[in-house]
Amino acid sequence: MKSKILLVLTVLFGLMMVNSGLNKFLNYMPMPEMSEEQMALFGAFAKIGWLFPLVGFIEVVGGILIAIPKLRALGAIVILPVMVGIVIHHIVHDPSTLVVVLVMLAINLWAILDNKDKYMPMIS
Repeated sequence: MKSKILLVLTVLFGLMMVNSGLNKFLNYMPMPEMSEEQMALFGAFAKIGWLFPLVGFIEVVGGILIAIPKLRALGAIVILPVMVGIVIHHIVHDPSTLVVVLVMLAINLWAILDNKDKYMPMIS
């Protein structure tokens, strides 16, 4: 039962990551209202040029990997740095949506903990 719940949650999590990553390339979802501070931050990120495509690529690849049970361990680790950045961004700039982000982080961490035996050879 636990594995079926994790499967459903990781597939949904993966779809959300793929959607978010593809949006960085195709811009099909409207941007939410942002404060001037957030607009300046995203403007600086856009000026860098390579940052949004890199994050979008990692979101797409990590989202696909985490949705496939055989590759979930790899996908969970690939997407973790992006999730940490998302959590920090929402803590600092948009705490009203923090609950959704923390649920997503919890799903990511659950996938990591469920596959901890696959990571042990790297640590020992």
